[in-house]
Amino acid sequence: MRLVTWNINSVRLRIETVMKMLDKQKPDVICLQETKTPDEFFPLDAFKDKGFKHYHFTGMKSYNGVAILSKLPLDQVEIHKRVGKTDCRHISARVDKKFELHNIYIPAGGYEPDPEINDKFKHKLDFVDELTQWFPKERSASTPMIAVGDFNIAPLENDVWDHKKMLKVVSHTPIEVEKFKKFQDSVEWVDAVRHFVPEDKKLYSWWSYRAEENWDAADKGRRLDHIWVTKKLKPALKKQQILRELRGWEKPSDHAPVILDLTD
Repeated sequence: MRLVTWNINSVRLRIETVMKMLDKQKPDVICLQETKTPDEFFPLDAFKDKGFKHYHFTGMKSYNGVAILSKLPLDQVEIHKRVGKTDCRHISARVDKKFELHNIYIPAGGYEPDPEINDKFKHKLDFVDELTQWFPKERSASTPMIAVGDFNIAPLENDVWDHKKMLKVVSHTPIEVEKFKKFQDSVEWVDAVRHFVPEDKKLYSWWSYRAEENWDAADKGRRLDHIWVTKKLKPALKKQQILRELRGWEKPSDHAPVILDLTD
């Protein structure tokens, strides 16, 4: 089975890009974040034409939005409210009666890494804290689960282009990394991408639009997009890819798709 997660930064704007990726990579399941569209305008027919006949999504105008599109049956679909907000950031479904899939879009957190003066950063920290508490309370580490999405945190030194320079930049601050680790430990999540790529190797999934013409050469990236599995699924891990080249396609998202292959 092939699973893709991708912060698409507007599914309607980039639907042709998504279709091109689907033709090349042929995933069984794709999870999107930042779809940026109300449900009634989601371009569902395009996915159905590619064989994605099972779906679960929630969206809103201009912001946020998450979607699961699958060639395999989905059941037990849920939309999860987080920190008292209905802002379309967390959905889940059981895939082919084999595992539960969580698609999560953690808030970016603004620019000032101080929850006392930046409500967006406080929202982010509260969101991660709630996930940390929710999973062991409502689920179990022994349950086959996969969590994917734009987590908006690059936790490791080599998940950012310059660890020292990034320590005061939202996405790599010590408080975010600490809370991220607690979330990861909450049900003993396995980082499926770093399972294959050693921690001493640089690895990114996002490059800012600010360096658009020079993004590839400058390579000031961050690994914000993640795929985690519970230990029950660790033996099924087969291969990972980050499709960096898609960041250079016409009218790109600032995120690259992340792929995980699993055996039956």
